[in-house]
Amino acid sequence: MRINLTSVLVDDQRKALRFYTEVLGFVKKTEIPMGAVSWLTVVSPDQPDGTELVLEPDAHPAAKPFKAALVADGIPYTSFAVEDVHKEYDRLREKGVVFTQEPTAMGPVTTAVFDDTCGNLIQIACQQ
Repeated sequence: MRINLTSVLVDDQRKALRFYTEVLGFVKKTEIPMGAVSWLTVVSPDQPDGTELVLEPDAHPAAKPFKAALVADGIPYTSFAVEDVHKEYDRLREKGVVFTQEPTAMGPVTTAVFDDTCGNLIQIACQQ
């Protein structure tokens, strides 16, 4: 068994696609129109056949309060692995990304947390 798909709840799929591709560097894998929304996934350019991230509309009534509660408590919705948190932090800051946690050593990992502009906090992490 392996993870095939995972999701992040987004308030606007077009805005999310721009942020996740143009800023973070993922690439669009699948887009299937489904009325007002799409089945929309992105992948790492290093693993085009790897785990897909679904940019899932947050239209369900429970989604927005859930996301707001996580943000209010400073809890990231998900985490992405990077080679060097400090380098990625600098790269993303140069692109205007707002961080809620600067790179911080936490035992065997270093993490940082940013706002994805779609209602989520996202963590980046690497092994030290």
